[in-house]
Amino acid sequence: MRKENFRNIAIIAHVDHGKTTLVDGMLRQSGIFRENQALTDRVMDNMDLERERGITISAKNTAIEYNGVKINIIDTPGHADFGGEVERGLNLVDGAMLLVDASEGPLPQTRFVVKKALEKDLRIILVINKIDRPDSRIAEVIDEVFDLFIDLDATEEQIDFPILYTIAKDGVAHTELEDGSTDLRPLFDTIIDYIQGPEAIDDHVPQFLIANLDYDAYVGQIAIGRLKNGVLKMGTNYLLAGEHKQTPNVKFSALYTFEGLRRQQVEEVEAGDIIALAGIDTITIGDTITSVENPALLPRIHVDEPTVSMIFYVNTSPFAGQDGKYLTSRHILARLEKEMRLNVALQIEQLKNRADAFEVRGRGELQMAVLIETMRREGYEFMVSKPRVITKEIDGKVSEPVEMLYLDIPEDFVGVMSEKLSVRKGRMVNIINHGSGRVNLEFRIPSRGLIGFRTTFMTDTKGAGVMNTIMEGYEPWFGPIPQRNTGALVSDRPGKLTAYASLSMEDRGELQIEVGTHVYGGMVIGERNRPGDLDVNITREKKLTNMRSANADATVTLRKPHLMTLDESIEFISENELVEITPDNIRIRKMELDPQKRLSQARKEKRTED
Repeated sequence: MRKENFRNIAIIAHVDHGKTTLVDGMLRQSGIFRENQALTDRVMDNMDLERERGITISAKNTAIEYNGVKINIIDTPGHADFGGEVERGLNLVDGAMLLVDASEGPLPQTRFVVKKALEKDLRIILVINKIDRPDSRIAEVIDEVFDLFIDLDATEEQIDFPILYTIAKDGVAHTELEDGSTDLRPLFDTIIDYIQGPEAIDDHVPQFLIANLDYDAYVGQIAIGRLKNGVLKMGTNYLLAGEHKQTPNVKFSALYTFEGLRRQQVEEVEAGDIIALAGIDTITIGDTITSVENPALLPRIHVDEPTVSMIFYVNTSPFAGQDGKYLTSRHILARLEKEMRLNVALQIEQLKNRADAFEVRGRGELQMAVLIETMRREGYEFMVSKPRVITKEIDGKVSEPVEMLYLDIPEDFVGVMSEKLSVRKGRMVNIINHGSGRVNLEFRIPSRGLIGFRTTFMTDTKGAGVMNTIMEGYEPWFGPIPQRNTGALVSDRPGKLTAYASLSMEDRGELQIEVGTHVYGGMVIGERNRPGDLDVNITREKKLTNMRSANADATVTLRKPHLMTLDESIEFISENELVEITPDNIRIRKMELDPQKRLSQARKEKRTED
């Protein structure tokens, strides 16, 4: 039976098309907040990294009430690297609001999220957002969305979707462009009318699938999901069915439903609602809570396989232990295992014969960078390797992940981008020139060819380009792909970087650290302007004589160093380098700090190649 008192809906879109802003408006107009309550924009993005990067990283749920119907809303990430979050969110709902920018139209990640929604057979409401943009092209965008649905083999029923027009930042929605609406009531009405209530039976064996996990300092781990059937009550024993183990007679310490951004504690929850419970520390995403006497398990959540891996090492640099609180392999492994419980798209495995190294597998460089930055801010200290793609054997051939790369660039840069991507085994499949001075390019390229490309792309397009990718599948190994074609400037001794030594390095490359920074032997201090590494004395000071004063060089002007961000450092490093991560510093170093041993290894590798 349909539970008409509930509507469960997800908001899906490309990055920065206005999902979180629209949720803000829905919360405000539903009466969740007091009129005098001070609110920040993007109230759903409560992580520091989400606010800093301007993207949604983890799926979050909220709830509002409209005309006696409770509407549970899942705000999903728009980036494909967080596809696991999208898939988990879609497991909870019966419909989706697809937001599309009135000017940009459907973009690569739009395709990704729509594909996932269609696979779940969700009813979709198309919302054309930012209709007040001066460059809006509403009719063309709607046609492009229809083309996308057809291209994704949507059924006739799925294509027959309602269309709304919104200005999310103003909290206005229209069913027709000139209908005079001044609020979001047309959107609420469409959700109630078009999205069906969940199929759920109260008088049934309880079936609760865990789709997300949270943590509270008072009650511990909190499991979030949708109660598919049955009723859950406090003080009752239930069965926890995990992937490999079943635990009978578990009890909850608390039951919650959602009201706005708050969890409301209750004694009982009914089928069809999105709820949360606490008191079971061993619970993981994909587990089912059901009856002890008559268990009825639900299929576990499955997400797309990881495509990229990185090695996390215990920090062994000469500066190890100066900044961090959590330094040991035990600390790092415990934190990674915690992350794996919270994120089904991640896999963690300890390296054989190494107690201080762990392989972390995920969906992309961005997902990895977010995990690394989160751990850094929590006080962890460790090192990471260059990302590598994960291969698989298909029909007896080694195959690697392939992505569609979408570029929006000024037309002056078409030549240089085509040249750079052809070297990385990219194949152009489409080019669109809108006649506005910008061009859209589409390439099919192995994921391996994109490692380290984003920084190159932003440099070559002078920051004016937009880049998006989406996983396409696997193809046979493409052969060798050149990565960084420059060497590194490497400090040959410990000390402090001096202005005098920096001046002598300016014709040899670009420094990546500032004067006065403490360095150690084997630490990368810059990028050389030609192939091959160069060991340098960056701590050298000018010898003083009675002919020159100590401050004779005080007026020397040095070229500003390129201080590397975490993302840039991960993209920059070569196979024999690591990024050292501490709460206060991000350094690049050689795997082998000893220059003689590095030279010996390089000679062995060359003999092997010959």
